[in-house]
Amino acid sequence: MSESNVKRWAWAEVNLAAYANNIQSLKTLVAPSEVWAVVKANAYGHGAVPIAKSALTAGASGLCVALSGEVVELRNAGVKAPILVLSQQPYESLPILLQHAATHTVYSIEYVDELVKHAVALGVSQVPVHIKIDTGMHRVGVAPQLLTELVHHVQELSPCISLEGIYTHFANADEPEHPANNEQRRLFAESLNQLGHLSESLKIHSCNSAAAIRFPQERRSLVRVGISSYGLSPGPELTDDCRDLEPVMSLKARVSHVHVVQPGQGVSYGHRAIAEEECVVATIPIGYADGVPRKLWSEGGEVLIGGRRFPIMGVITMDQLMVNCGPVGHCQVAVGDEVVFIGKQGSEVITATDWAQALGTIAYEVTCGIGARIERQYVEVHH
Repeated sequence: MSESNVKRWAWAEVNLAAYANNIQSLKTLVAPSEVWAVVKANAYGHGAVPIAKSALTAGASGLCVALSGEVVELRNAGVKAPILVLSQQPYESLPILLQHAATHTVYSIEYVDELVKHAVALGVSQVPVHIKIDTGMHRVGVAPQLLTELVHHVQELSPCISLEGIYTHFANADEPEHPANNEQRRLFAESLNQLGHLSESLKIHSCNSAAAIRFPQERRSLVRVGISSYGLSPGPELTDDCRDLEPVMSLKARVSHVHVVQPGQGVSYGHRAIAEEECVVATIPIGYADGVPRKLWSEGGEVLIGGRRFPIMGVITMDQLMVNCGPVGHCQVAVGDEVVFIGKQGSEVITATDWAQALGTIAYEVTCGIGARIERQYVEVHH
């Protein structure tokens, strides 16, 4: 058997039809603004290349990534669309970014100068840049009071550097009523006003998924959609707004072992789970090295087998975990049965958001955490 045919009894299904539908729905919502798909972090765990290609086919105008290596991966896969890198990168990565026609985020004069130096050395004649303004996220960006100086510096270096866009990022868009949202809007508008007519010829953008959905007046030239494109809500206050979007990723496995545990016997490391009655326990070959958080068992984590919910039993181990399938005689679970961790089986559904709520985190962390050794299988399932 060839190496490519060796299958593991744990995998993720990524529904490209659902993803394309989500992009089209978001495109309709924000029209006439463009949609740029955020595919950083391996497309939030979904697989950067298939997702990027699906996004562009579905009508996205560009892509957003975080790292130079992510640009290279997409270009090597034949992606021609604009790719915006969302922060300044190490100087030593600038040649590779220039060679792969990235669109650069800049927010310091020193970085712009370094970009020009490498562009001249490589004979690259026109480098598109977007200036990032820090209006209150306080992560990266030029301070609003220094914007004019940076814009003038970029303009002096034209045509080597081509100012294509100006943008910012909301820190609290997933809480639409948060007072900081209005303050960031005000600062961004004031910053653009400093530039006069120049801003009319640029791509202006500020919206992530949450802002794109809830702040129509901020959609401007384009919106950057990440979590919503994967069919997940940016936060609890936007759940209703996202009800027509479909989760794109399912996480599945197969039962690898079935055994009976007696009352009083402990299961898994530390025997932190003790059987209260004789029960059937199924072992599933997936664990925390694959992105199933170790403490999910103690926070009410469940799986679906045969369309029924069963609780995870005992501490999740690196490569395997156990599930309590109930009393002997009441359970028909067998080796090879499909197990759904995230996704739908019968009439039951478990979502990445369910995991996030149980674990006190966000759905982004759940999908990004699905490990590289979990094969992504791409399907086109229309509902």
